[in-house]
Amino acid sequence: MEPKIKWKREMNMILLLCISVALVAGLMMTRLFKRFHLPDVTSYLMAGVLLGPCLIGRLGIPGVGFNNFELVDTYQPICDVALGFIAFAIGSEFRLSSLRTTGKAATIVGVFQAVVAALTVDVVLLLLHFFVLGDKLPISAAITLGAIAAATAPAATLMVVRQYKAKGPLTDILLPVVALDDAVGLVVFAISFGAAQAMDSQGASLASIVVEPLLEILLSLALGALLGWVLTFMEKWFLSNRNRVAMIAGFVVAAVALSMVSFQVLGLTVKFSSLLVCMMLGTVFCNTCPNSEDLMSRADKWSAPLLTLFFVLSGAELHLDVFADVAIVGIGLLYILSRSVGKYFGAKFGSRLAGCDPSIQKYLGITLLPQAGVALGMASQVGALGETGATIRSIVLFGVLVYELVGPTLTKLALTAAGDIQPKEQAKTAKV
Repeated sequence: MEPKIKWKREMNMILLLCISVALVAGLMMTRLFKRFHLPDVTSYLMAGVLLGPCLIGRLGIPGVGFNNFELVDTYQPICDVALGFIAFAIGSEFRLSSLRTTGKAATIVGVFQAVVAALTVDVVLLLLHFFVLGDKLPISAAITLGAIAAATAPAATLMVVRQYKAKGPLTDILLPVVALDDAVGLVVFAISFGAAQAMDSQGASLASIVVEPLLEILLSLALGALLGWVLTFMEKWFLSNRNRVAMIAGFVVAAVALSMVSFQVLGLTVKFSSLLVCMMLGTVFCNTCPNSEDLMSRADKWSAPLLTLFFVLSGAELHLDVFADVAIVGIGLLYILSRSVGKYFGAKFGSRLAGCDPSIQKYLGITLLPQAGVALGMASQVGALGETGATIRSIVLFGVLVYELVGPTLTKLALTAAGDIQPKEQAKTAKV
């Protein structure tokens, strides 16, 4: 056998073994942590942390754990597709029948809490810049971190809702708010990051700060709507539910792939948000296809192993070495605290303004704390800020590490306290 072919076979074996070990470890971790009544997503993340390059992966045993972060990055297409299915499922929450009762409130709360969280982090970190750290925390880093704070992790929230079959007023408004949160977060981040670039290099234009993010949102929604209409049209050609679910999977993967396209037009960079494209795909499909509810339920079951793998990989890519830098830990703690305060009170006052139930006002903000994929995606774009960008990425990684391990449990507790998770359903889930 030629050395090149042998090497390729060995690499394929390692990649497949890592997938197998990740899935089994994630599932075994749920059995280990069930006595603590933790959500499955937290168990998956813990399994990923253990298998990651900072712990078991450091042993260097091929196929047992992830030896380095480059190996974790190899599975990025799987994570992209998993996020696509998550966004597609959240898009189904925008059914016109339910939006008539929750649409206005979700819009008010979604915008209000995202902006308040961003402003709260901005104020706290700017005060830290002026009175304590000075150039160690530049203004550009402070305002960029404030924008990233607006983002919430839809994946963790959706997984908790599904696992415990949460139903009620809080759940009804939670998923649309999480979906809107990403759209608002994209706009806030684009504007703040553009301003940060202007401060550091004086090279950002008004078009790159304002026009490009708005164009990204509009084009993403348009592409998702087009794909949703085509999916509904083609779904009628098949009578078998198995073939219909395969068609849905094909369109979600296509939506993720097309979202990776970017090009230049009149000096503007045109790109798409895969989250928004897939959300709109799910929204149009659920409102135009008579069989959408049953088909999306079947698609959810089909994608379950994919989502398990996604969360294990998310845990594996967390950099535990951020704890080694005392300054990063200190700023990170302030970032976490100020974002949490902003999310909680932003959701509380926003829901009060929208006339929501007292239970929603009290508990919605707690369910919006998880942060992962979208925030990490934003953090990956700050390389143009040089050392400042590296500082931002480290702080965001620290925040994600804490939020992803604690956030799902807080979401479960909030939904339980609000009455959306019933005790009998918890007991039933624990026996599975």
